[in-house]
Amino acid sequence: MTRPLSSPHIRKARSTQQVMLLVAAATLPGLLAQTLYFGWGNLINVLWCCALALLFDAALTRCRGRSARKSISDGSALVTGLLLGLSLPPLLPWWVSLAAVFSALALGKHLYGGLGNNPFNPAMVGYAVVLISFPLPMTTLWVSPASDALPNLADALTAIFAGSEPVDAYAGATPLDTYKQAIDGALASEVLTEPVFDGFVAKGWDWVNLAFGAGGIALLWLRIIRWHIPVAFLAGLALMSLVFGHDADQAAPLSLHLLAGGTMLGAFFIATDPVSAATSNRGRLIYGAGIGMLVFTIRHWGTYPDAIAFAVLLMNMAVPLIDHYTPQRTYGHGQRKRDKGNQTGEGARS
Repeated sequence: MTRPLSSPHIRKARSTQQVMLLVAAATLPGLLAQTLYFGWGNLINVLWCCALALLFDAALTRCRGRSARKSISDGSALVTGLLLGLSLPPLLPWWVSLAAVFSALALGKHLYGGLGNNPFNPAMVGYAVVLISFPLPMTTLWVSPASDALPNLADALTAIFAGSEPVDAYAGATPLDTYKQAIDGALASEVLTEPVFDGFVAKGWDWVNLAFGAGGIALLWLRIIRWHIPVAFLAGLALMSLVFGHDADQAAPLSLHLLAGGTMLGAFFIATDPVSAATSNRGRLIYGAGIGMLVFTIRHWGTYPDAIAFAVLLMNMAVPLIDHYTPQRTYGHGQRKRDKGNQTGEGARS
């Protein structure tokens, strides 16, 4: 069932392919920062996941009796693979990435009828499937920028496609997971002396998040996305952190929540998926704030160090309810029934 949308009055003639390519281009600063600070793994993952996404999308489209060329040319499968490649650990084995991409396209997109019909964000469906199915590699194969040397291209290829020993020399937990585990028996001042934090937020992770934030601002400037979801996302996360995590000796500080993990990638590129997100401006604010609050809830009280995928999928489930109570005002029509009823009542009383 499709949700009612307002009429498309005076819209710019941007095709789906153009929008997807602009979104992909806006991720390049973040991908560059990931490559500089974490080595070649993320770049290899991006190329591998994008190739798999195009292959699986074409095959699944043909299975549905549709034109594979038309499906892959819109760029949606490419962006799904790109977001997965950016989100997965840099040294993740190739077969786990393959499972993530197949799950994203089969369960997150084509199961519901293809692009425009999916109630869940496909990339996050794939991510959640492999996170639940393979928790150990998904939480331990992150590259630490604080290590003496980053994996070179040969080591990264060997680790991903052969699963060899060089992984142990580079891999480690994320800063959020490190802080959460270490703060139980130490003070914040002691935890922040760990090499992964570099005395500020999280070595490398801060620049990666700032780069994705810059790409997100570019999307706002180009009017590819609207400000409501990312702003509400970050505000909801900040509010929860200030209320329940204000003591850095008990919980990760706000700076770590904002500039470590996948926060900016999630706020600007994942939560803003136009198909699975809320449709009205008020609805987008509720939707984004809900994701931000859930991200903190899962990070703080849950067992997973990062929570973007689960938070987005949970709020995807709430979108029909949000859209029902925050309908889009249709241009050229009268006031909503509730307003008309109030006016009628006032007229009768006068």
